Amino acid sequence: MKKTLFVTLLMTALLLAACSPGGAPQPIDAGEASEAVYTPISVETLAEMMDARRESFLLVNTHIPFEGNLPGTDLSVAYTETSDHLDLFPADKDAEIVLYCLNDPMSRSAAEQLLAAGYRNVKILTGGMNAWQAAGLPLEMEP
Repeated sequence: MKKTLFVTLLMTALLLAACSPGGAPQPIDAGEASEAVYTPISVETLAEMMDARRESFLLVNTHIPFEGNLPGTDLSVAYTETSDHLDLFPADKDAEIVLYCLNDPMSRSAAEQLLAAGYRNVKILTGGMNAWQAAGLPLEMEP
């Protein structure tokens, strides 16, 4: 009985650890030959950017399945298909692109794909839609 309980608790702990956000994401290098990295930004920073200069960047939801959009989202591209839909992104590789998902992992994956494609000004929302809502900000529930 104790062995079963121990194994169950151990498996639960491992599952929870695998699903946790793992702290704030770090800028990630697109490769040894490249100097491009994505930049994590906070909810507060994104909210300020949206108030001050919303038209100056592309806001992209990378989460699948759909669970909501930040207000003003320009584009939804599944993180698994980012490389397949580069035609939807600006031709200018210096264009500012802000990615988000529910928590972080999907936007990180999409950011890595954009960096590999040569984009140099990629940001991700730390904590994603969960952090946005935790800050008391609304989501749009219509795709």
